[in-house]
Amino acid sequence: MADKAVPHFHNDIGVAVIHVGSREFMCIGALPPFDHPHVFLDMGADHEIICQYCSTLYRYRPSLKAGHADPESCVWIDRTVAAAE
Repeated sequence: MADKAVPHFHNDIGVAVIHVGSREFMCIGALPPFDHPHVFLDMGADHEIICQYCSTLYRYRPSLKAGHADPESCVWIDRTVAAAE
């Protein structure tokens, strides 16, 4: 089975900036059940974007692999989907 196409990130730990290796991703705000609507963010040619719901600043870092983040703990893995696979 293929991995989900769009990575999901959260800022449950409240950092000022999350560096990501993807220009297109979903922000969920905090970890469920305290998440906001999962919104698709697309940086386009820019190097940063701010989530309109939680004001998290995401910055693209080309040295990170797609779907990865710094801090690593900001990558969200949906355990309910992972358990079903």
